[in-house]
Amino acid sequence: MKDNRYEQLIADLRSDYRPQREWGEGRGILMVIGHFLVGVAGGTWLMASIYGVIYGLVVAYVLAALGAVVHLMFLGRPERAIKMMRHVRTSWISRGFVGLSLFLIGGGIYLAITLLGLTGIWRVLAVAANVVAGIGTIAIIGYMGFCYTASKAIPFWHSPLHPAIYIAFAIRGGIAALLVIGAASGQLASDWLLQMWTGVTALVTLFFALEIQGALSSGNIAAKWSVRDLLAGRLAFSFYGGTLLLGLIVPVLLLTNSASNSPIVMAILGVASVSGDFFMKLSTVKAGVYVPLFSPARRSHAS
Repeated sequence: MKDNRYEQLIADLRSDYRPQREWGEGRGILMVIGHFLVGVAGGTWLMASIYGVIYGLVVAYVLAALGAVVHLMFLGRPERAIKMMRHVRTSWISRGFVGLSLFLIGGGIYLAITLLGLTGIWRVLAVAANVVAGIGTIAIIGYMGFCYTASKAIPFWHSPLHPAIYIAFAIRGGIAALLVIGAASGQLASDWLLQMWTGVTALVTLFFALEIQGALSSGNIAAKWSVRDLLAGRLAFSFYGGTLLLGLIVPVLLLTNSASNSPIVMAILGVASVSGDFFMKLSTVKAGVYVPLFSPARRSHAS
């Protein structure tokens, strides 16, 4: 296994455009899964709070807890999380860990008081805990895109639209989760959820198209190579099959069905949508290409 990783590293260093492999491959897939779970959790808590869906809050909390576990698995040594939180002033990863901690603490207290039906002074504590959870929600929805944007060595990620895309995906994931919860419980009206999903999906599509256009017109060859890998290279299968087909085309076809507001169709649409979001994040993370150590022109001249 080590020999294969060494050979891969040597091959990457010899190539002009070296893909990043720290996140999205091998153990690094845990980071993508963790970001995905936490993003959906934040979006679900936000949407469930707005519409008063207690089941949605429970689902959001479970997803966030799973995301925290996956993050710790990625680190390998859980004590490193405490050290990472010390750099909150300069590191978006640190801010994410702090936000997730606030969410888990505040959300856990709020859910415990609410589900147990405690009254009196406990309700005051519940309100305070909900505020803490809300601050954590904003942090975990927003920090992930900024984590990637801060990576200046990877031009495709270093885009002002990247944070907006991740925020939009979190909200889309929250709506998809409510679609599934609504289908299972029968407590949510379906029409406004479907309309909201359509609007946010259109926004996500617009943001991503603008980011692709920006990468292609930036003049940065590494960013263009990332787009090439995504649309016509090593990541095309997961992008077209997972992101577009599963996450966009299937839900749109379901929306055009006359029974689009039936519980089964709503559940399938929600699952397909959130699955497509995962492939979108996985594809864009793996599409990251480092700025070449030497320009292709210089390398050709040297050889």
